Amino acid sequence: MDWKAAQAGFDEALAGHDSPRSSYEPLFKTLQGFDVEEIARREQLQQVSLINQGITFTVYGREEGVERVFPFDFVPRVISGAEWREVERGLMQRLETINLFLADIYSDQKCLRDGVIPHDLVFERGDFRREIIGTRPRHGIYTHVVGTDLLRGDDGQFLVLEDNCRCPSGVSYVLENRNLLSRVFPELFSQYGVRPVEQYPQMLLDTLRFTAPRGRENPTVAVLTPGVYNSAYFEHSFLAREMGVPLVEGRDLIVEDDQVYMRTTRGKQRVDVIYRRIDDEYIDPVTFDPSSMLGVPGLIHAWQAGNVTIANAPGAGVADDKAIYPWVPDLVKYYLDEDIQLPQIKTWVGRRPDEAAYIRDHLPELVVKLAGGAGGYGMLVGPTATKAEIADFSEAFDKDPGAYIAQPLVEFSSHPTYIDGEFVPRRVDLRPFALCGEHTRILPGGLTRVALEEGSYVVNSSQGGGSKDTWILADPPSEDRA
Repeated sequence: MDWKAAQAGFDEALAGHDSPRSSYEPLFKTLQGFDVEEIARREQLQQVSLINQGITFTVYGREEGVERVFPFDFVPRVISGAEWREVERGLMQRLETINLFLADIYSDQKCLRDGVIPHDLVFERGDFRREIIGTRPRHGIYTHVVGTDLLRGDDGQFLVLEDNCRCPSGVSYVLENRNLLSRVFPELFSQYGVRPVEQYPQMLLDTLRFTAPRGRENPTVAVLTPGVYNSAYFEHSFLAREMGVPLVEGRDLIVEDDQVYMRTTRGKQRVDVIYRRIDDEYIDPVTFDPSSMLGVPGLIHAWQAGNVTIANAPGAGVADDKAIYPWVPDLVKYYLDEDIQLPQIKTWVGRRPDEAAYIRDHLPELVVKLAGGAGGYGMLVGPTATKAEIADFSEAFDKDPGAYIAQPLVEFSSHPTYIDGEFVPRRVDLRPFALCGEHTRILPGGLTRVALEEGSYVVNSSQGGGSKDTWILADPPSEDRA
């Protein structure tokens, strides 16, 4: 079976129309040894395994049902060790900057006074939490778990699409994808040294324990979930199980004398670190939304008193707001006196009248997103949209231009994906996961999301996307790392 090359953009696997890149040659040869019937048999095993393990996500607003199996494509994405080291360096620089920025805007706000970033831009963002100004988390770490979305441009260089500093999801699929591929297609690994990913739960647990309040030996860690109806509930339960820590809902926790306790069958047990998977506004009805039934009354006050760690910290989401994104290179220069290593995409901000006018006049050419949006919702891909869709979006944009940002349509890289008996190109992105604790650690690989529909640029699972296993190749012993 032939692999069809991408018609536009960077082809991850093929250097020419029929010539695999060197890192893909062994994979190409191995897959050539499977016929259609054998692949179909293994894909069936793959589907059964996904169902049996409950590897699902939730789609909101779809009539056909709420919960779905997360589509998985067995053709892995291969990234060389040298390429990955460049990504790691860029991510570490970016994450150091983000934590310095968060520490600044919730304390001295020096970057605002120095005019590095407009003060009204920060204060207008929905994720900026005035309630926590003056609160410094343990070790000054505001965002402990970060998922940064990357794509490759036409030249193959990785570009930062956006950061996810609140409750980034998807790492459970990284681990399960590896487990699934190694069981169903073990032959694919035979000629590769692939860096492992199964250590992530221990890495996460070590990170969370490091940030526990002072003097807490053997701190108790818990994962706080909104419950079974949340789109990422599978991941919440998966990570709690793999770390060996309790999975709790807000009703399971109570605050007394600024200490957080978990209700158990043996009485109350103090909780030292909460890995929260609930957005800020729902986490504490006393401080934020009083109607929330998901949070824990008094939790923020306990956190401000230094008696519990919340990861990620409340207010961290302002750093991943799409309207803040254009200023990240300036913030890197300001805090670290360095040029940014991972380039970004040109971005227009709707809050600026001249840029709003440009966006309005060029909607058919741009990708326009809600600054606080996620999951592919509230987005216009102008070059692929119909005139009616553009007209409807223009009306929404004119009502609140400041709520949007816009970028040129960057041609995603494409990767061979097995669909209907053929290896065809489909667009992909990459979400690596970083942990900020005693050290910043990047999980080797990440979640490769793939747009399964032909011609689509939307890789989000909620919009019909799937995922792949991502291989970071181990360096051969003789490779010079200088």
